Amino acid sequence: MRFSTMALFRRGFAAKKRYFSSLPFLYSSFHNLSQQKSPFSPKPRIDFSCIHEVDDAVFLFRQMLTMRPKPTHVDFNRLLTAVVKMKQYSVALNLFDEMHQLGTPVSDFFKRGYEPNVTTFTTLIKGLFLDDKVIEAEKLFKKLLALRLCEPNEVTILTVINGLCKAGHTLTAYDLLGLFEKTTWKPHVNSYNTVFDSLCKDRMVDEALQLLAKMVDNGISPDIVTYNSMLQGLCNFGRWKDAKDLITGMVDHKVSLNVITFGILVDAFCKEGMVKEAEDVVEIMMQRNAPLNTVTCNALIDGYSLVGQIDKARKLLDSMPGRGLKPCIISYSSLINGYCKKGKVEEAWRLFLEVPQKGLDYNVVTFTTMLHGLFSAGRFAEGLKLFKDMQAQQVIPNLVTYNTLLNGLCMNKQFADAFSLLHVMEDQGVNPNIITYNVLIHGLCKAGKLETARNLFNGLLSKGLQPNVQTYNHY
Repeated sequence: MRFSTMALFRRGFAAKKRYFSSLPFLYSSFHNLSQQKSPFSPKPRIDFSCIHEVDDAVFLFRQMLTMRPKPTHVDFNRLLTAVVKMKQYSVALNLFDEMHQLGTPVSDFFKRGYEPNVTTFTTLIKGLFLDDKVIEAEKLFKKLLALRLCEPNEVTILTVINGLCKAGHTLTAYDLLGLFEKTTWKPHVNSYNTVFDSLCKDRMVDEALQLLAKMVDNGISPDIVTYNSMLQGLCNFGRWKDAKDLITGMVDHKVSLNVITFGILVDAFCKEGMVKEAEDVVEIMMQRNAPLNTVTCNALIDGYSLVGQIDKARKLLDSMPGRGLKPCIISYSSLINGYCKKGKVEEAWRLFLEVPQKGLDYNVVTFTTMLHGLFSAGRFAEGLKLFKDMQAQQVIPNLVTYNTLLNGLCMNKQFADAFSLLHVMEDQGVNPNIITYNVLIHGLCKAGKLETARNLFNGLLSKGLQPNVQTYNHY
C-alpha cells in the first residue's frame, strides 16, 4: 500500500470519521476514557486487535495521546510493534515526530511521559535498516543520543553497527566505534567483530589492524571470532607475516585456535599452492584433536588439484566417509577440475557420472568445469550435449558457462552459432564481459577472419568495455 507519510499525518482527527463506523466500540471507549478526570481513573484498556492497517495504527496512536491516565511505554511499544510488523518503519518513526510537526519540540514530547524504552528504538532502527532506509536509521540513532531519550544497550549498538556495515557504510560504523570510545557507552566485542569482518571484506585490512590495536588498548578482549575475521582478511591478501603475528597474539591472549581458524589457514595455503604448509596445519589439528570438516577437506582437495597431486586429492575424497564426513558437490567439482587440468578428461567424466549416484545434484560450477574439460580435449559433440543436459536439468548457465561454450564453438570454428549464443546471452540478461569478446576475437583471428574481429574490437568502447592485455595479444 503506497501513500504519502506526510499526508497521513496531516489528515487530522476530523478526517478519521470513517473509522467511527468501523471501530464504534473503540471510539466510544476512547471518548469515555478521555472524559475521566479522576486521578484514580483505571488504566485505559486498549484493543490492539482493531489494528488491521497502518491508518488504524495512526488513529489509535492519536487517541492514546489523549488518554488519562497516560498509556505506558509498554502500550506504545505494542502499537509500534504492530506498525513494524506491517513493515511501515517510516510511519513508526513519524509517530515520534508528529508532535514536533505540530510545533511541539520532540524533547518536550518525550518529557511528557511518552518515553519509549530502548527496545522500541532498537526495533525501529532495525526496521529502517531492513527497509533500506539507512539515513533515517542513522538519524534516529543520533536523535536518541543527542536528546538522551534512553540509554542504548549492546543490542541497539550492534543493530546500528550491523545495519551500517551491511549497507556498505563500513567507515561510518568504524567512526561510530571511535565515538563510543570517548563515551560511557562501550560496544560489545560483537560490534567490533562486525566491523572487522566488513573492513576485511572491503579490502581495508590496515584499518582493521588499527582497530584491533585500539580495541585492546581500550580493555576489550578480542575473541576467536575477532581473530578468525582478521586472519581471513590477512590471508586473502597474502600477508603471511601479519597473519603469523596475529596467531602469536592469539596465543598471548590465551585464545585457542578452533577448527575455523585451522580451516582458514589450510584454505589460504592451498590457494597459494602451498600444500605442504597446509598439510602441516592439518597435522597440528590432529595433535590438538581438532577434527577435519568438509570445508577443510574441500580446500585440501582443491589445493592438491591445483598443484597436480590428483592421486592425493582422490584418496582424500574417498577417505571422507570413513571420517564421518559426506563429500559435497564442491568436493567433486574441485577434483573434476583437477582431472581436467591434468588432461585426464576420461577420469573427470567418470567422476562426474558418480555425482548423482552419491545423492548429489550438479550445480553450474560442476557442469561448467566438465564442459571446459570436454572442449579442451576436442570432444565438442559431447560438450554440446552436456550443455543441453544442463539446460534440461534446469541448471541456469552463468557468464562463465557461456564464455566456456563460446570458446568451444570458436575452437570448432562454429562462428555463426557463437554469435547466435551471444544474442541468447543478452536476451537472458547475461551481460557479456571483456573475456567474452576476447574469446570471440581470439577465435576469429585464429581462423583468419580479421575483418570481423576488427569490427568487434572497434565496438568494445561503445559497449562500455575496456580492452585489456589479453585483448591486444589476441588482436
